[in-house]
Amino acid sequence: MLAQLPKFLVIRFSSIGDIVLTTPVIRCLALQVPEAEVHVVTKAGFASILEHNPYVHTVHLLHQNWHQLVATLRLQQFDAIIDLHHNLRTARLKWALGVRSTAFKKLNLQKFILTNFKVNLLPPVHIVQRYLKTVAHLGVIDDGRGLDYFIQPTDKVGPEQLPAAHANGYIALVIGAALATKQLPTQQLASLCRHLLPHPVILLGGPTDAATGAELAAINPEKIFNACGRFGLNQSASLVQGAQVVITHDTGLMHIAAAYKKPIISIWGNTIPGFGMGPFYGNHQVPHQAFEVSGLSCRPCSKIGHKKCPKKHFNCMQLQNMHSVATAALAQFKTHL
Repeated sequence: MLAQLPKFLVIRFSSIGDIVLTTPVIRCLALQVPEAEVHVVTKAGFASILEHNPYVHTVHLLHQNWHQLVATLRLQQFDAIIDLHHNLRTARLKWALGVRSTAFKKLNLQKFILTNFKVNLLPPVHIVQRYLKTVAHLGVIDDGRGLDYFIQPTDKVGPEQLPAAHANGYIALVIGAALATKQLPTQQLASLCRHLLPHPVILLGGPTDAATGAELAAINPEKIFNACGRFGLNQSASLVQGAQVVITHDTGLMHIAAAYKKPIISIWGNTIPGFGMGPFYGNHQVPHQAFEVSGLSCRPCSKIGHKKCPKKHFNCMQLQNMHSVATAALAQFKTHL
C-alpha cells in the first residue's frame, strides 16, 4: 500500500506557529514512506517557513489566483492529500483535485464548550500528535525528534550585528503576538525587562512591535537590544537559535524556539496550553515553564485571541508576576551560558 502512495500534498495555509507544528508530519512522511515526495501548499506570506526544509519537495503558494493554483496542483497528480488545516477552503481544494485525503480533527466543538462554558472535554494530546494521526494509516509514526525549522547561512545574524554586551549570550524576549489578548501590556513588559537587568536582552517582534521595543530598550540601551522590525522572520529565528533562554507569549516564535530545543518561559493570557499548543520537543528533555494566572473564571475566553479583553480588566496578563517570570528565565540563562 505504501508504495502506491509516493506523492503527497500537505495543506496548511497559515499561520507561523501552526505551520511549524506540521513539520514532524512532513519529516516522518518523507523519511518513513519509501520514495515519498512531499509537497506543501501554504499562503505566499509564509513561504519562508518551509522553503529551506529538506523534507519538502516543493512549496506551492496560495496567491489571489485560485484557479492557477488548482491547475498547478492538478499537474502534480498527487496520490493523497494530508489536510492539516481543515476548513472550507481546504475542502474546496480537495474537491477540485479529486484526490483521496485525510484531515485532522479540529475539535472545534470541544473548544467552544471550553471557552464558553469552561468545561474541558479536550483530550490531553498535543496538536502535533493529532496531526500525526492523519498519516498513521500509512504506517507513519512519531520519530520523537520534535519540530523542525531550517534557515540558510545568509539568514544567520552574526555577532557583528549585535551590541558587544550580547556577544557572550542573551535572553530572547518575544514581545509581540498575533492578537492583543495574547500579549503582555507594555508596563508589564517594562517591569519584566527591569527584573532581567543587568543581563543582556534581545527584544523580538515584527514591525508593529518596533515602537514598543524602542520604549523598552530605552530602559537600558546598552543591555536591551530592540530587534523588532529590524530582521525578517528567518533572521529572528536565528536570534532565537542563539539565545540561552526564550521568554515568549503564545506565538510562532515560541514554536520556533521549541524546534531549536531552547528552554522556554511561556506566558499565557486568554489562551491556555491545554489547547494542545504548548512547546513541543518530541522526546527531548528541555526545560519549559508556563506562566498562567490561576483562578480566573473567564479563562480561556477564545481559542485564538481578541483585540481587547472582553471583560475589560485583562487580568490574565495584568496579574502576571514579572518577578517570578524573570527568576525562572534567569535560572535557565545562567544554566545554559
